[in-house]
Amino acid sequence: MDDTKIIDVDVHNEQDDRALLPYLQEPWRSRVAASGIGYAGSGYYSPIGVMKKDSIPPGGGKAGSDPDYMIKQLIEGYNLDYAVLTGVVYNISSTHDPDYAAAICSAYNDYLIAEWLGKHKAFKGAMAVATQDPLLAAREIDRIGGHPDIVEVMISSAARSPLGQRHYHPIYEAAARNGLPVAIHPGAEGGGSSTAPTAAGYPTRYIEWHTCLSQMFMAHLVSMVCEGVFVKYPNLKVVLVEGGVAWLPGLMWRLDKNYKALRATVPWLTRMPSEYIRDHCYLSTQPIEEPENPQHLIDLFNMIDAENMLLYSSDYPHWDFDSPGHVLRGLKPEARRKIFYENAKQLYRLD
Repeated sequence: MDDTKIIDVDVHNEQDDRALLPYLQEPWRSRVAASGIGYAGSGYYSPIGVMKKDSIPPGGGKAGSDPDYMIKQLIEGYNLDYAVLTGVVYNISSTHDPDYAAAICSAYNDYLIAEWLGKHKAFKGAMAVATQDPLLAAREIDRIGGHPDIVEVMISSAARSPLGQRHYHPIYEAAARNGLPVAIHPGAEGGGSSTAPTAAGYPTRYIEWHTCLSQMFMAHLVSMVCEGVFVKYPNLKVVLVEGGVAWLPGLMWRLDKNYKALRATVPWLTRMPSEYIRDHCYLSTQPIEEPENPQHLIDLFNMIDAENMLLYSSDYPHWDFDSPGHVLRGLKPEARRKIFYENAKQLYRLD
């Protein structure tokens, strides 16, 4: 790795379910104490596991659950300037009970602030909110959105309907009011109350599910543009985390083409749809597509002005971790500087 500064925008701090007990009120505390949180997972099994085996703390516990070991292995190991802690609690949005989901997110956010963010100056937090009841989510954003180490709002891409629909707008209004970007992350597509994980329905195997996750991001992004989210909230920024990158050029071309004939159906849009995407959206680099010919990826980057839209992410401590020293090595120095550091510094207003 060269001397490029690094901000990692997707670092999963894990926790045992019982770690949230001190931050839960009844009746939720007894429920979690008795049977755990009970996430509605996707149901697709990965035969190689989800975690890097070397990220399990020496003292035991879940991978990514020990702040001190994460500092040693990730922060100091790769000389990161900042790491945005994204957790996994956003997956609670696939459960059916909106009050329970909101309580879990609130407890997690208090846990994140109390037990992680003060451990190292590099740690910044993505607060979690559930999407079942956007008014409860907005209340939670207002509750802790002003904390100096909270830098974004995290929601799940596993949802009951496309995320641009007006039902969700209180979340975006609260995020904009607090000056926070909204990040969308996959993980529970097809589970619980979520829709099917692909446009064709439910696939058979994990490899199919994992490969098709980008379909959810395509649908949500088109929805957010066409429903006028970025017109209604002109200062809002959205980060598409862990959904791939290569699909974006074709999607923007297709949406722009259709808009020319169908603009009467979205009269609130006054510019080409792709302009809203370029002005309001960022994408994380992991999992970056890796064509056999590396030049093809550079060509794709040029199509979307990638050096101004991408944010480096490692996805630590997951199995498909992208080391900063081994990805995007073919970029020019200026593009590397923006993607690995400057874009995130500006977005999250980091010193």
